[in-house]
Amino acid sequence: MKSLFFRLAAAAIGVMLLTSAYHRLNSSSLMAEAANRFLASLTPEQRAKATFPFEQDERQNWHFVPIERKGLALREMTPAQKHLASALLGAGLSQQGYLKAETVMSLEDVLRIIEHGTGPERDPEKYFVSIFGAPSADGTWGYRVEGHHLSQNYTVVGGQVAGAPSFFGANPAEVREGPRKGLRVLAAEEDLGRAVIQSLDATQRKVAIVDPQAYKDILTFDSRQAALKGQPSGLQASKMSAKQFELLMALVEEYARNMPDQIAEAREEQIQKAGKDIYFAWAGGTEKGDPHYYRVQTASFLIEYDDTQNNANHIHSVWRDFNGDFGVDLLKLHYQTSHH
Repeated sequence: MKSLFFRLAAAAIGVMLLTSAYHRLNSSSLMAEAANRFLASLTPEQRAKATFPFEQDERQNWHFVPIERKGLALREMTPAQKHLASALLGAGLSQQGYLKAETVMSLEDVLRIIEHGTGPERDPEKYFVSIFGAPSADGTWGYRVEGHHLSQNYTVVGGQVAGAPSFFGANPAEVREGPRKGLRVLAAEEDLGRAVIQSLDATQRKVAIVDPQAYKDILTFDSRQAALKGQPSGLQASKMSAKQFELLMALVEEYARNMPDQIAEAREEQIQKAGKDIYFAWAGGTEKGDPHYYRVQTASFLIEYDDTQNNANHIHSVWRDFNGDFGVDLLKLHYQTSHH
């Protein structure tokens, strides 16, 4: 009897683990539920601002600079609606990524104080939610949460989720005065990148450093399709020691882990498929405080980062999929399958 009890208990635990794993991985269901709850809370006027046809060109019109967007702004929402918008943002990010996103938005208050009102409008509620198509776990739709230094773009196709472009920025990269002094939202992105370049010997650095001057911004900026001129440049991972490759993987995984499990695992698959065919390129100085830029490039994805503006205290970072931004690869496969 006791043996039967333990077998049944073990079976029950197994079912619970499988169920929890399903819910943990099934981001499309969570996203659809969060989107529909958000939409249900809106007035007809708000809904008209927040929703767009999936096929509309606006879906790929992404930015990360402080300009007006289309969509429904947080500042146009009731407190309850803001909570639901926050839940929708959270459905597309890991706990780590969600913390970064919320903190990035909060830096608008810091900027307003630093600039004494002389810069662009700074408002932590000037972030916009846009939903494209009809949200469902197995349908074809997408959404975007975007504003200054934050642009998270999601496309759902038949239960599969694409989460790129995914942009995080920070100005200031390090808060150097006031009650939030010492805050570094994207500290890992900066420190892990510098750890890689500083681990290289002189010969390796000659290959990895593609320009002694840091670029003014990420090279792909807000392009709708990620593209770089020429072949991958920088140091190939196959030319790194085991320890150096480990540091590079820690950097790449920091970007992958900003996403929920389903998207993060897809990114991990891209990383594993690339193997040692990964290129690390650096531009600018290698010491803390120097203006600098780096990128990690494979055949399928690109990471870009720069910290050059505002006396090298202003970070831009992005994950792009060369063939998968805005779910292009998922949509292509879906249309081919549907056609057949």
